[in-house]
Amino acid sequence: MEPTQANSVAVFGIGADGWESLDPASQQAILAAEVVLGGTRQLELLPSADPASGQERIAWPSPLRDHLAALIDDHSGRSVVALASGDPLVSGIAGTLIDVLGSDRVQVVPGVSSIALARARLGWPADAVEVVTLVGRDPQRILAAVAPGHRLIVLSSDATTPAVVAEVLTGDGYGASTMTVLGDLGTSYETRRSARADAWSGPSAALNLIAIACVGRGNSRTPGLADDAFEHDGQLTRRDARASALARLAPSPGQVLWDVGAGAGSIGIEWMRSHPSTRAIAIEVDAERGMRIRRNARRLGVPGLEVVVGRAPGALAGLAAPDAVFVGGGASRPGVLDAVLAVLRPGGRLVVHAVTHQTESLLVERYTNLGGELIRLQVETVAPIGTFTGWSPGRAIVQWSWQVPQ
Repeated sequence: MEPTQANSVAVFGIGADGWESLDPASQQAILAAEVVLGGTRQLELLPSADPASGQERIAWPSPLRDHLAALIDDHSGRSVVALASGDPLVSGIAGTLIDVLGSDRVQVVPGVSSIALARARLGWPADAVEVVTLVGRDPQRILAAVAPGHRLIVLSSDATTPAVVAEVLTGDGYGASTMTVLGDLGTSYETRRSARADAWSGPSAALNLIAIACVGRGNSRTPGLADDAFEHDGQLTRRDARASALARLAPSPGQVLWDVGAGAGSIGIEWMRSHPSTRAIAIEVDAERGMRIRRNARRLGVPGLEVVVGRAPGALAGLAAPDAVFVGGGASRPGVLDAVLAVLRPGGRLVVHAVTHQTESLLVERYTNLGGELIRLQVETVAPIGTFTGWSPGRAIVQWSWQVPQ
């Protein structure tokens, strides 16, 4: 396959066993290209270029994304190919190229992915496995995926990743999970080693992935984690109210949430736990709570939660446009509701909680003018009354939810 237009690039997936993993047509296309891009390891897998060809071989720049478009455009009018490991669209360079250049300028010739090889070695069907990438990412992300009896395949950054993952699992009560580290998959020197996470030790291959059979007691991804899952100072959207709010915020893959007046960050954290592609921004005026939100996010597997320490509405300026907004505090502050209503796109969702008469009156007024849904939530829990037990009512919450017409 050759690039079909100037400044385009064809991406070839190459196996860990190198040049011989490619079919003859792919080999010919790579040798015929004027420019070959790739990681140092992939470039070293190629046979020596014919000096008469003038072929130029270039390792990826760093930082990659910032220089990628310029790198391709510097070779305008020349045939350009890129090398990637296995399937270039599985946590690989092809996805980044498509993001930067557009799909019309990128062609992909996939090889067999390390994920497919791992599943074949383990006998794990694709529909019974969740894939988590830790390539260039915080290992705490794995905690959003663990669950009793669940199977994970984890893409490692390097040789140190298995030991770090074992430590993270053990610290979260999943030390009994079986970790199988598969190294240099697809080569003649492929390795395999299994042990419990809490007993893991020793080196791993630089090229590896981790298969995990989870054993432990995990937090559900269904909205409504127990209140004690969060570190907090009392400023927390409680479990039942949180579940109600998230049902109306309706997390969807790839969407962005603003959690305004975030407190302990519980709404944004549970939003992000719903799917690995979701994003959330927690806006909190108190710096100490901001640090607490970050700790909660890491411990619950969503270290990518963005925290903005500042007061709304001023702190909302310049943030990524939201698909949904939760206002758990500060709704009565002048300009806050107007600011979030102004940025929500068609189909966007808004949920606001009130615990004071002043904020409740404001929500009644908005409901009267805009419609939506207005409900009052009050949860009673059983508590001791002397030597007996009885119902103890919690503070009532007024919840207004509204969706921008599509």
